[in-house]
Amino acid sequence: MHTIKKNIGVLLTNTGTPSAPTTKAVRAYLREFLSDSKVIQLPRWLWLPILYGFVLTTRPQQSAKLYQKIWTADGSPMRINMQEIAEQLALNLSHDLQANVFVEVGMNYGVPSIENALKKLAACQLDHLIILPLYPQFTQATTGSSIDKVKRQLGALAIETKSHSITNYAAFPAYINALAESTKRYWREMKVQPEHLLVSFHGIPKRYVEAGDPYQQQCEITAKHFIHALQWPEEKWTLCYQSRFGYEKWLQPALPDVLIKLSQQNISQVDVICPGFSVDCLETLEEIAIRSEEFFLENGGRSLRYIPALNALPAHIKALAKLVVEELKI
Repeated sequence: MHTIKKNIGVLLTNTGTPSAPTTKAVRAYLREFLSDSKVIQLPRWLWLPILYGFVLTTRPQQSAKLYQKIWTADGSPMRINMQEIAEQLALNLSHDLQANVFVEVGMNYGVPSIENALKKLAACQLDHLIILPLYPQFTQATTGSSIDKVKRQLGALAIETKSHSITNYAAFPAYINALAESTKRYWREMKVQPEHLLVSFHGIPKRYVEAGDPYQQQCEITAKHFIHALQWPEEKWTLCYQSRFGYEKWLQPALPDVLIKLSQQNISQVDVICPGFSVDCLETLEEIAIRSEEFFLENGGRSLRYIPALNALPAHIKALAKLVVEELKI
């Protein structure tokens, strides 16, 4: 007698990417992204005139030039990496769960959209749906926004499948070990360790944390667990924040300030890892690997290397699979 396999759906979400590295495509992407009230937590009457009167008239052209530096022949690095993760995760989970597993990618902004991803999953007659935002550390601006959008679409599409959301995995052992493994492998390949290691996370406005957002605490937890797993000396690493946008106070210390301080201390060889980014994107491939390296060299440094994101590394796929399996046990 054959056991009927269950149908398990997994929705992987991330921030998103423009459809092309052009001013028009970037403007459309930024319009959607920066209109989200969870991303920009300001009164609409104050923010929207700034967005439409200033940001969308100047930033798209500037950002398009940055995207052009990292774009590949196959398209957006983020979209390529997300799709590869989805394919590998489906294979891994199908084996682990002995079930029919369907994994789709849905971006908060841009394409492929969360709506289209859910439509595909709904057609699979699912028994369970796991929503997995690929943000290890929770903040309302990313994970919160993603889960809210998924819930709205589930309602709009009248999908009644039993669903669970994974809200963070900042201290999940398999994720921490994957970070440590990838760092050690990178150093073996480079044949040299840095004088100093920077653990950089995407910044958020300080007032978000003051209002109760757990993001900063979770970044610190991830960093401490990672350094412990790496067995790296306490005096040879620094936690910092990147990607500041606007003029209000963001989490400190800021990456550029830390780089200047290290240079003044005659530390000339620095590596940067960004554990909050599950896949490589503009903020890692351009802001860190290109712009931050140039900034450090201009300020007296000798070498800044970026340690790639986990992307579709086997250890990352296994960690995500364990997250899903554990969530299904609840």
